[in-house]
Amino acid sequence: MTRSKISATFMAAVLAGFTLSACGGGPSDAEKRNLERFTAEEIYKRGEFELENSKKPEDAVFYFGEVERLYPYSEWAKRALIMQAYGYHRAQEYEEARGAAQRFLDTYPGDADAAYAQYLLALSYYDQIDEVGRDQGLTFQALQSLREVIERYPDSEYARSAILKFDLAFDHLAGKEMEIGRYYLKSGHYAASINRFRVVVEDYQTTSQTPEALLRLVEAYLALGLTDEAQTAGAILGYNFQSSPFYDDAYRQLRGRGLSAEAKGDNWLNNVYRQMVQGKWL
Repeated sequence: MTRSKISATFMAAVLAGFTLSACGGGPSDAEKRNLERFTAEEIYKRGEFELENSKKPEDAVFYFGEVERLYPYSEWAKRALIMQAYGYHRAQEYEEARGAAQRFLDTYPGDADAAYAQYLLALSYYDQIDEVGRDQGLTFQALQSLREVIERYPDSEYARSAILKFDLAFDHLAGKEMEIGRYYLKSGHYAASINRFRVVVEDYQTTSQTPEALLRLVEAYLALGLTDEAQTAGAILGYNFQSSPFYDDAYRQLRGRGLSAEAKGDNWLNNVYRQMVQGKWL
């Protein structure tokens, strides 16, 4: 008998031992009472079945949890724990996913699946970023957890994905600064807007938000009559992003005032410009 036929036969036997609902759905009360009759592998396989066939990942999580409860410290319990984290994540129960992933890391820190557990933990923060609004606590936690994947497991298959998500989360933080800065700019609160755009230029300079931040600095400084700062912001924008439409806009605004995009004066932007020319910026 081939391996695939053995596997199919085994699964059929496992499923036959369970009382399935009419829809092949989650555990009945009778199943919950009688799980002690089954081996760890049988319960684990039922969890896999639910994960693949049920629209409710929490049904699978129940079985994986029972493996851990009935057969603690077994090899199947270890597998079930990482699958609990995965099942919770699929169910968008992110706090529970983090808890299961962290328990795996605490219990099996040297296991081959530790990298995946750390990655799932990071994803449980990352996948909530769009729900956060202006509270960026989860974004910072996502960055920290993704960094753990990158630094602790650089050769794992999850490191590259973690790097890409780290960059996107970093860009998200810069985007939030831009959102608030634009609001202040439109409201005429120029000093407050400059503070936000400065954060992007100094702290998030490698993100996609930097060109617009420099343009908005040109606008805000021109509105305040601070032409040296406006010209220097335009010079940085032109040096690094001359093909950007943001530079075209900044250039037109400066020319409209009879100004050029060049570094002038002694201000924080001029320091940035000097660092950039020396190859220490961007």
